Amino acid sequence: MFKKALSLVLAAVMVLSLGLVFTSCSDSKDDFKLGVILLHDEFSTYDLNFMNGINAAAEALGLDETQVIYKKGIPESNACYEAACDLVDEGCDVIFADSFGHETYLIKAAKEFKDVQFCHATGTMAHTEGLDNYHNAFASIYEGRFLAGVAAGMKLNELIANGTIPEGTTPKMGYVGAFTYAEVISGYTSFYLGAKSVCPDVIMDVQFTGSWYDETAEKNTALALINSGCHLISQHADSMGAPTVCEEKGIPNVSYNGSTVSTCPNTFIVSSRIDWAPYIKYICEQTMNGEKIDVDWTGTISTGSVVLTDVNTKAAAPGTVEKIADVKAKLLDGTLHVFDTDTFTVGGAKLDSYKADVDTDKDYTPDTEVIKDGYFHESEFRSAPYFDLRIDGIKLVNEEY
Repeated sequence: MFKKALSLVLAAVMVLSLGLVFTSCSDSKDDFKLGVILLHDEFSTYDLNFMNGINAAAEALGLDETQVIYKKGIPESNACYEAACDLVDEGCDVIFADSFGHETYLIKAAKEFKDVQFCHATGTMAHTEGLDNYHNAFASIYEGRFLAGVAAGMKLNELIANGTIPEGTTPKMGYVGAFTYAEVISGYTSFYLGAKSVCPDVIMDVQFTGSWYDETAEKNTALALINSGCHLISQHADSMGAPTVCEEKGIPNVSYNGSTVSTCPNTFIVSSRIDWAPYIKYICEQTMNGEKIDVDWTGTISTGSVVLTDVNTKAAAPGTVEKIADVKAKLLDGTLHVFDTDTFTVGGAKLDSYKADVDTDKDYTPDTEVIKDGYFHESEFRSAPYFDLRIDGIKLVNEEY
């Protein structure tokens, strides 16, 4: 009799325990808070892209506006650490920062607040820091830029065919870059290789502004590139500066981080961007469920993290939509690699081997062989780009940044 009574008691305890677990999970979602640290605000195309992804993830998770707390306009300084501390005080379970220069300050906070998960976009240090609550994320955006480059090359071919680019003139693109970081180098190189894959004679000039967001500098840089004879402009910078100049001058433009068709209907062709919604949803769900977050996460086309806007058929060359679909299918099935070493040279020579700085140290010492199977393996040994080769066909107008 005693044993039967004890069994009933234990069963009741198990039921109550399960009930407590279910209640805890439910409460964890109701009480869950996500903190977001942004370098700029919704007026920056870069930050707006993050905000759109975060808001989409929050909606999918059923989070209300009180459960997502934004800290906007946070510079790459100790202000990031202070913002993180404020978000901890406000009860955030996960804190996400969006700019490369936020990293050391976010790590400082992660070391102090070990019960909070800290996630950082574009960073490089998570896989060497060894912190259970600090994580990096990026995406294979070089594939998206390659696809956007294909659209650019198609447009150049159209301009050659209709005489806008005179016979005997080398088709030239211009690229407005922020800094000479590997992220920017990887981006403009993949864009160039996409264009070159359909327009073999293309060359490209890259000019840097020394800022992620400076509308005046981006306007002036785009104008200088146009005046130097560039037939099409793209960019890795965060304002509407370059697209606006292109619309004023009637120069085709391939944007970044979102469509500019509403303000540049005659010149905008397409834009590639990272969709951050899959990652934000992932880190929130993992935290709610008490499960680990990947130390270094790379989103891809297949995860829905690398996307293109709709092609503006008013500005794009005929057949662009179909060509992009064809190339995308080859990227997905692995029959095409963006950095195939048969498609570019460095100093006139093909590369069979290259060591990149993956485990970043203060001297940026090369440490990892990244060329194998005939292509450069970008964003596989860590999420953030490490492609820093200067390939033939691309001229850097300035290098001080």
